[in-house]
Amino acid sequence: MRKIFIDFRKCVGCGSCVAACAREHNGKPNITLIEASEIMMMSLNCRHCENSPCMLVCSARALYRDEDGAVRVRHQDCVGCMLCEIACPFGMPRFDERRKVMVKCDLCAHRRKEGKLPACVSTCPTGALVFATEEEITRIKVTQNIAKREELLKKVEKIMGGLR
Repeated sequence: MRKIFIDFRKCVGCGSCVAACAREHNGKPNITLIEASEIMMMSLNCRHCENSPCMLVCSARALYRDEDGAVRVRHQDCVGCMLCEIACPFGMPRFDERRKVMVKCDLCAHRRKEGKLPACVSTCPTGALVFATEEEITRIKVTQNIAKREELLKKVEKIMGGLR
């Protein structure tokens, strides 16, 4: 399943992801930007957990997993009890006062149907948000670590070669 991964080193806190999400969801973003420290910002959205606590506690069975694995809300079945918000370790489902139902990130289902990336990912100017599988992220990280190791070895060889 593809999810949104966050590279905390790249996030500059510009808010593009929040604005893009709001644009796609009638002015109400399903992503939050938080300041984790004085030097680190991060966007926080639904993680679409494998064993989603929100789905487990939903007595109305309004939460379901779509064909791509994203956890979504069937608004016509939602009773707005807020148990999913309480159960979510990230507090991502939120109560929509106007509609009296819970809403949450759906990984831009309408965009995914068109073969597009979620709006937050496609809008992020620094590439801090990546839409990928865990295997793809692991491959990226391994490749980056190998490149760093090779760069470090070249520096060590240069230093050691200079001492001979």
